[in-house]
Amino acid sequence: MPVINSIAALAPEMKTWRRHLHAHPELNFDCHQTAAFITERLKAFGITDIHGGIATSGIVAIIDSGVPGPTIGLRADIDALPILEATGAAHASTIPGKMHACGHDGHTTMLLGAAKYLAETRNFKGRVALIFQPAEEDGGGGEVMVQEGAMDRFDIERVFAIHNVPGAPEGAFFTTPGPIMAAVDTVTVDITGKGGHGAYPQETIDPIPPAIAIAQAFGTIVSRNNRSLDDLVVSVTQIHSGTASNVTPDTAMLNGTVRTFDPVVQDMVERRMQEIVAGHAAAFNVEAKLTYERGYPATINDPDQTAFAVQVAREVVGDAAVVDDASKEMGAEDFAYMLQARPGAYLFLGAGEGAGLHHPQFDFNDDIAPIGASLFARLVETANPA
Repeated sequence: MPVINSIAALAPEMKTWRRHLHAHPELNFDCHQTAAFITERLKAFGITDIHGGIATSGIVAIIDSGVPGPTIGLRADIDALPILEATGAAHASTIPGKMHACGHDGHTTMLLGAAKYLAETRNFKGRVALIFQPAEEDGGGGEVMVQEGAMDRFDIERVFAIHNVPGAPEGAFFTTPGPIMAAVDTVTVDITGKGGHGAYPQETIDPIPPAIAIAQAFGTIVSRNNRSLDDLVVSVTQIHSGTASNVTPDTAMLNGTVRTFDPVVQDMVERRMQEIVAGHAAAFNVEAKLTYERGYPATINDPDQTAFAVQVAREVVGDAAVVDDASKEMGAEDFAYMLQARPGAYLFLGAGEGAGLHHPQFDFNDDIAPIGASLFARLVETANPA
């Protein structure tokens, strides 16, 4: 059961769709032109049961086989990133400061390719829910779609998604049961001291030394408070303070990210950060406030659905091109919310050599689109055979 011939034959058309999407990126929930393009394509495929405006600009489109059976969900993210493109491609972004630097244009194209095939063949029982989701990069569009009832409203039983991976072998699939992407939290510490002349530090309460000390102490959470076998990343990524060489500032701010898989570890990190900030505030005689914002939860694949997806992937690309015990990634993904609502699996698809994700020179590899589309289609036909 290799790549589907009729989908392979779609490759030139899929490339045209993808490059149109790449040239017209939109951010967050404001993906209305993208949604209009998707809707136009779906209608051209003969799909009429289309529901827009979910999570502002998201779409759920239903393909009904006409034979009773369960509904399987297939999800693609549709938003871009606030990055100035540097590919120099003929199809480069026409909107300065916005670009598809993560391949969501390709993910959308893969789902459109599968949609065209499934709408034409309908060689399955039950229904397919095509989920086109905005605001994956920022805003949690997946959570909003779930909150607005997408899983319940369309009676989705299980759900799957694919993400491209530059640098991984082209056309190979990677996944693992259980946690595959980390939870992501954002940490901000605001420190208030007393500013003054840099020549008279005794008359000031300098916020910079406690900012540096807190940043260093946060690093010890990983090395001294966490069990070494439990995955944890704590990264301080910003420290801002001061405006001149001879002025002690009033305030300092530091910011960073925490990545975990286990809620127990997540709770420990937040508790230790509160203790560290309070202790350093007292030691340095400053006021300090920690803001700990929990973001996307860990993306956790259902073991049974992962085994099923692996089986189908092997039928599409062969045993040697499928890794079923891939390492967990510390990046985050709001497909996690859909996996909290329904069993399913998240898979990576190798894109071959090229610039990495979120890089100004990234461009999706159009050659892998038929492979992803074939997996989407075969998941449906294998899960609910006619």
